[in-house]
Amino acid sequence: MKAKQTAFDFDFSFEDKKPEENKLVPPPIDLIQQEPIEVDVRPKVTVNANKEYKKASRGRMKISDMAARVDLIEIPEDEILFSKQYYSIGAVTEMFKVNHSLIRFWENEFSILKPKKNGKGDRFFRPEDIKNLKLIYSLLRERKFTIEGAKEFLKKNKHAEKKFQTIEALKNLKSFLHELKTGL
Repeated sequence: MKAKQTAFDFDFSFEDKKPEENKLVPPPIDLIQQEPIEVDVRPKVTVNANKEYKKASRGRMKISDMAARVDLIEIPEDEILFSKQYYSIGAVTEMFKVNHSLIRFWENEFSILKPKKNGKGDRFFRPEDIKNLKLIYSLLRERKFTIEGAKEFLKKNKHAEKKFQTIEALKNLKSFLHELKTGL
C-alpha cells in the first residue's frame, strides 16, 4: 500500500538552485555611506512680492496663509463683471483662487448661491452669484466666521449685502488714498 503524501513530506529547500541565486546582494557601499536626506512633503502656500500665488496641492491651509491670500482675489469691477451673463466654475475659481470643490461646497451650504446648470451638470454663475460668493468669502476668510456662523449672519442680517458693498467701497477708497499718499 502506498501512503498518502502530505505537505510536510515535500522538500521545500532551495539547495538544488545555483548558489548565486540564494545569496542576498548587499547594496553598494556608496549608498550606505551617504547621509539620509530630509524631504519636506507638506504642501506649501507661497506669495511673493508680486502677489503671485502658488496653490497648495493638498491638505488644510493655515489661518495665516489664508489671511495672506485674502488680498489676492481678482474680481473685476461691476461694469466688467455684469458684461457677461454667466461665468463658468473655472473662471470663478480663478477669481477667488480656490479649488472647484470649495465653490461646490459653498453652493451646497449657502442657499443664496443658485448657479444655473446645463444638461451635463456644469455650473454657470451669474454676476449676482459672484457678488454673493464674494460676501461669503469675506465672512469666512476675512472675518473668520464658521460656516454655521456665516449662515446665521446672512439669515439675521437681510441688509448684509448692502453693508458689505459699503465696506468694499470704503476699502477701495482707503487703498486709493494709500496709493495717493505714497505718490507724494
